[in-house]
Amino acid sequence: MSAVGEAPGTTPVVLFLCTHNAGRSLAAKVLLDHHAAGRVDVRSAGSEPGSELNPSVVALLAERGLDVSREFPKPLTDETALAADVVVTMGCGDTCPYYPGKRYVDWDLEDPAGKSVEAVRPIVEEIDRRVRALLDELVAAERR
Repeated sequence: MSAVGEAPGTTPVVLFLCTHNAGRSLAAKVLLDHHAAGRVDVRSAGSEPGSELNPSVVALLAERGLDVSREFPKPLTDETALAADVVVTMGCGDTCPYYPGKRYVDWDLEDPAGKSVEAVRPIVEEIDRRVRALLDELVAAERR
């Protein structure tokens, strides 16, 4: 068994969950998907999905050459949560439901809503740092 609860050789599933699924969880999903290059199944959702993506987050991801044109705020479903090996919550507090048997990680990150690109830049950089560390951990677990 791997550290993420799946049989060896299977792709771990990570769900990034925040309130609006428009900023933090969007950035985490796109960044992990990019860095993982198929080694991780990456999903994101919101407990109360917004109506549009955060323009500052979109601009910063575009600066990195990352395409978000297929992304949109998605609601959390039981199916999405139950498929996840790791659920990373980001500031949704009590509005993020708990699913027994899942590994939860809480990333306390500032909400980028309504902030300028320059104010959001350090938030996205911190998300990128945490995403890379999570990827390293998942890949190491798969090698065991």
